[in-house]
Amino acid sequence: MAVVVSLDSERGKAALAGLSALVDDDLERVNQVILQRMQSPVALIPELAGHIIAAGGKRLRPMLTLLAARMCDYRGNRHIALAACVEFIHTATLLHDDVVDESGLRRGLASANTVWGNKASVLVGDFLFSRAFQLMVDDRSLDVLRILSDASAVIAEGEVLQLITANDTATSEQAYLEVIEAKTATLFGAACRIGAVVADRPRVDEEALTSYGLNLGIAFQLVDDVLDYSAAQTTLGKTVGDDFRDGKITLPVILAYRRGGEAERTFWRRTLEDRDQQEDDLAHAIELMQKHACLSDTVARARHYGAVARDAMGIFPDSAEKRALLDLIDFSIDRAY
Repeated sequence: MAVVVSLDSERGKAALAGLSALVDDDLERVNQVILQRMQSPVALIPELAGHIIAAGGKRLRPMLTLLAARMCDYRGNRHIALAACVEFIHTATLLHDDVVDESGLRRGLASANTVWGNKASVLVGDFLFSRAFQLMVDDRSLDVLRILSDASAVIAEGEVLQLITANDTATSEQAYLEVIEAKTATLFGAACRIGAVVADRPRVDEEALTSYGLNLGIAFQLVDDVLDYSAAQTTLGKTVGDDFRDGKITLPVILAYRRGGEAERTFWRRTLEDRDQQEDDLAHAIELMQKHACLSDTVARARHYGAVARDAMGIFPDSAEKRALLDLIDFSIDRAY
């Protein structure tokens, strides 16, 4: 079984430090835009938005926009506001996700819905989506507006699709991949693509960066699936097995269900479909995943998508930014080790 390295370990810090060093100044400007645009005379909005943004992690998605734009030799300022736009879209989806999933924690902090309630979380999520669209309009590019608005629609479709397949052990691997491509990978792809758009690069460059982002996003989510069954709380900011307790059907579960006998399938139906869980069920679920190599095979799937992302970058000349984007593939997958 894989050994987990914390995202906050020295190795993780060093990996992210190397990536962010290239865009530190730009990232600080992005943070300033975020702070400015989440302000409102309605005091609850910046209070709640600040809480979720502070817990939002490493700014990977806006970092993708910044690195892609620099790799494409862009020297203007449009990528700053658009990177903030990407972060607003991501943050809005986190607020809505936590309400749907009834999550109590977000990266070690009480989730916004736990502190302020579901209604406030949904409405502030809507506010952040609106701010994102204001930033798109301010950019005055129909291409950018199309890319990011299309991505927002696909993300919403992915949320609904996940709701439809929730707690259904009959979910296929292909159906699950469609969910994570819509929910997670689409925004990764869009974040990368607009870096080429602002630099006025040819369509082939846009498509290459989209492919890179999509496949990176799928790999990233697959590793998250693994971490939920193997990580310490400090790694993800949540307890081991949150997905299991919520009855979520992720790839390790799909593989375990397919590979097990009828008695094992009965276990998965009881715990995930009926949500009838006993004290030792999580430990047994992990044992079944180990027995059938479900976690290691999920990481192997992630490596496949990481390889596709790496191939997509082949058309770009060598640069520090390209190397950083390639390193991000390794970092995303190595979190499982």
